[in-house]
Amino acid sequence: MSDHAQHIGVQRLRQNTAVKWLTRLTCVWLLTSCAAFEKKESPDAVAQVGIVNHTGKFIYSASVDGSGGGTMSAWGAGVAGVCCTSIPRVWHPGMKVLVRWDMPDGHTHIVKEKIVEVEKYDEPGSIYMHFFPNDEVRVVVSWVGPRNPKHPIPPPVKPATQDTSK
Repeated sequence: MSDHAQHIGVQRLRQNTAVKWLTRLTCVWLLTSCAAFEKKESPDAVAQVGIVNHTGKFIYSASVDGSGGGTMSAWGAGVAGVCCTSIPRVWHPGMKVLVRWDMPDGHTHIVKEKIVEVEKYDEPGSIYMHFFPNDEVRVVVSWVGPRNPKHPIPPPVKPATQDTSK
């Protein structure tokens, strides 16, 4: 083999090696670029808002952190059907929300608000505001509605009326 032919062979070998390295580097760069654009899960989750009324009074409207607005009858409980608010995917101690509600007395609207601590939850779900007598409010997050036995707070029970005719 002549010196010239040997020189050309060495050049081609170097070119092939350079092309292989360039191809490998391009693949690594593409893979790391794709990983950088991979969708990351948000720290917050979207939650429907529900109202559960453990009182004998009608709730004209209620909201949690400004979201919500539905109504609820006395002793009423329904699924969370009002859209939407966001909650942290992971509960943390001291987590609080602003609850605002309008519980009219006759034709007079009585609007109240209260900062309420959200009770511990293990996974995100819908957020439920539970209203009790004397303006007690509890807020829970649950995948199941208030009439389901797995809901964190039992459903409202209307007191039996007493027969006074005896």
